[in-house]
Amino acid sequence: MDNRSRWLVVVLALASATGFAISVQSAWWSVGEVSIGPFGSRHCFGGECRETGLSWIGAGELWMRSAVATRAAGYIAMFVLLMFAGAIAAKRQPTLVARGVAAAIVTAAASGCYFWFGFPGVTTASVAQGGFELLAGVVLGSAALVLFLRRRR
Repeated sequence: MDNRSRWLVVVLALASATGFAISVQSAWWSVGEVSIGPFGSRHCFGGECRETGLSWIGAGELWMRSAVATRAAGYIAMFVLLMFAGAIAAKRQPTLVARGVAAAIVTAAASGCYFWFGFPGVTTASVAQGGFELLAGVVLGSAALVLFLRRRR
């Protein structure tokens, strides 16, 4: 792997890790002053913010568990992508870590898709940036992985 493509893979992996980390902390939907995401929901009224769970939405247990799975998968993908970027920057050939990256990205994408499409809906809910950040993490991480696998000797 030449020097230029190696650093491109590192930058893509770090950007993907950042996307995963931000997506699980960001709101995926908002309803007025309430933010809903894999972290639960945050209510901010009168300058005072409170965090609560997702049971008030009226969703089933499976969807609420998918929120936990999405959050955990996002953090795991972030961690594995950081390991991958570090190994590439150190001029290693992290084949096993690359397989872990692939598994982490697929897992985060699957749980994130279920969390997104299984949203039971709340009246006047609008889409926020969290789901798009997860999508950016998946795309950038996949691009880094493909570049690494194509350039590997």
